[in-house]
Amino acid sequence: MDQKLVFSALETVCQEAISALSTSAGKPRADSMTRLLELMRQTQEHGRALQPVASGFAAVYHHYDFDPQTPGNGYRTLVKVLRSCIFHIIQKGRYIAANCHSPFFRVEHNTGEVEAYCSALCQLRALLYLAQRLLSDNEHGQLYSQEEGGLSEKFVQEYISMHKACFYGRCLGFQFSPSLRPFLQTVVISMVSCGENYRTQQSGFGMAALSFFTSGKYVMDPELRGAEFERITQNLDMSFWKSFWNLTETELLSGLAKMSSNQVQVNMALTVPPNPLTLPLASDPTLTTTVPPPLAHWGPGPVHMRLISYTLRQGQVSKELLELCRSEGTSRSLPAGFHLQKGADLSPCLLIHFHGGGFVAQTSKSHASYLKSWSKDLDVPILSVDYSLAPEAPFPRALEECFYAYCWALQNCHLLGSTAERVCLAGDSAGGNLCLTVSMRALTQGIRVPDGIMAAYPATLLTTDASPSRLLTLIDPLLPLGVLYKCINAYAGLDIQAVQGGLQISALTAVGQDTAVLTSDVTEGASSSAQSVPDCPGSSSSSQASSISTQSPGSAASADGTAEGSRDFPDGFQPLRSGSLAKIQTPRTPIIKNPYVSPLLAPDHMLRGLPPVYLVASALDALLDDSVMFAKKLRNIGQPVSLTVIEDLPHGFLSLSKLSKETQDASDICVARIREVFQQNPLSDTNKQPRKLSVTSSNHSSTD
Repeated sequence: MDQKLVFSALETVCQEAISALSTSAGKPRADSMTRLLELMRQTQEHGRALQPVASGFAAVYHHYDFDPQTPGNGYRTLVKVLRSCIFHIIQKGRYIAANCHSPFFRVEHNTGEVEAYCSALCQLRALLYLAQRLLSDNEHGQLYSQEEGGLSEKFVQEYISMHKACFYGRCLGFQFSPSLRPFLQTVVISMVSCGENYRTQQSGFGMAALSFFTSGKYVMDPELRGAEFERITQNLDMSFWKSFWNLTETELLSGLAKMSSNQVQVNMALTVPPNPLTLPLASDPTLTTTVPPPLAHWGPGPVHMRLISYTLRQGQVSKELLELCRSEGTSRSLPAGFHLQKGADLSPCLLIHFHGGGFVAQTSKSHASYLKSWSKDLDVPILSVDYSLAPEAPFPRALEECFYAYCWALQNCHLLGSTAERVCLAGDSAGGNLCLTVSMRALTQGIRVPDGIMAAYPATLLTTDASPSRLLTLIDPLLPLGVLYKCINAYAGLDIQAVQGGLQISALTAVGQDTAVLTSDVTEGASSSAQSVPDCPGSSSSSQASSISTQSPGSAASADGTAEGSRDFPDGFQPLRSGSLAKIQTPRTPIIKNPYVSPLLAPDHMLRGLPPVYLVASALDALLDDSVMFAKKLRNIGQPVSLTVIEDLPHGFLSLSKLSKETQDASDICVARIREVFQQNPLSDTNKQPRKLSVTSSNHSSTD
């Protein structure tokens, strides 16, 4: 619908509802109607103020797209979210205008609904004003604020004082596909219930069971749910988030996931000992280079992996591989008689996967459901790496382990059921970051780079720079700003303490543990490649995190509850403020600017020579601008890159692939991009027509 038509419809509906409610004076329930009438007037006022703002963005936001065939960036997303909110208000307003005089009209319920969406509209108005300043301050086409402090600091100050609970109660997930809203409600209710019972000395499963009995009040009272969600996302520590996210690793939940996933012939957990590897140089295979095992923080340690294969192949039945197989709990990693079977021929292709989880949570087990489907659809072996997790294992341990696993897979591909003629790296979120940085590491060490990369909604910039899509962290139930910063702090090494040297904590042993401690120097034992980056801050962790809280004078709010710097908002307008302010620990360390942490900041020479990169992003993801700007960066230096932007889905949609047709279609798009790598199709020949999922896709080949 045209922009003007949207706001015209809102104005008409508000006026109709106001007229209908105004005639209730002197009738029963008149007092109850008064509040509803006032809310409709406030909504009308917000709509009138927002129309020129939204129109202003619509006139220019195409300049920030990757290209004309791929309409997607944070400015577009903010307007899209605003329109979604308005559509809900229009629907509710029409119902009120037509039914407010009915004896069956539930005044309190409808007042609660309108109040929630009116509050959401008010807060979105504030975000759009902040985005206006970002638009005026940035260079043409630049999505991230490059100003030191400035709007990035301003947004943090606004975030800790602005009311956010309205987005997690009645309005929860209004911007996403309707098929996902019941799931999001379940997740948020589970999260606030677990948050209430946190620190009760319960195990992960015990906490989940206890939370089941306390969740009823959050189902019945959405306002309470929203307020509690706001509290825990702002104030609970990383150990809670690790515990909650790792509930998917419990036997009960993983067993349920297994029931709905494809059956595969091989699902084998491996532990590879930390032995140096010798690999040929890509430029001259007669020469070799030595790849040491991971060393950062505690010295050499094994690397854990998972081999998934829909078809049983040669090598997968070898004694050599079986010796690396590890048991998982009481279940057998291999079926009885497995070693007696004869496998099919080796596959020419190999997929190496790095899972998401904010660098702090989950393992390959959490992602096995869609990996099994991928293995069936592609009919290739998949090696998923269980890298060590932060804060127990901050940068660069995960990168070292993933790079070592990649090199080991190249050298031992025959054990995995592949000849590795074509190798693709795939990962989501943090895993997408690791796909890019592992390939950069291979380039710097002269080792064969993969034949392609499929990175789904990757984190390419781990700094605190503001962007229009990152403003969504104020409303996103899956990626709120406070939690995002906790993950960055953990990976950067700002959330650790000293422990005995030599302690190695894997991704699997970290599951369910509270914050463990490591060496105080986060770069002790760092890889030589991370230390040798020219002009690259980030090899030292002496910097301290900046903490903004209610005790920080002038940092968040004045005595009357309004944030300083209100010049960003027009006279007479202030966003709604929260009753209790958040405590946000803003990442403050040069490490987050290291190219191996934030590949978007890598100099051009570190990116030239990368294989074709296929980026699959979501239009409603707070990290959308990470993908858009990284795609532009690669295109500008002549690197082959493809960007696909999917509508209506949240960050992490791969883990939700079994929940709806929309998420399954999105997973299928990722599979299609991986298949293009294996089929050796040049990017210039891979243009696709948009699908029903509302996908926009564009591809660019190298001009070299």
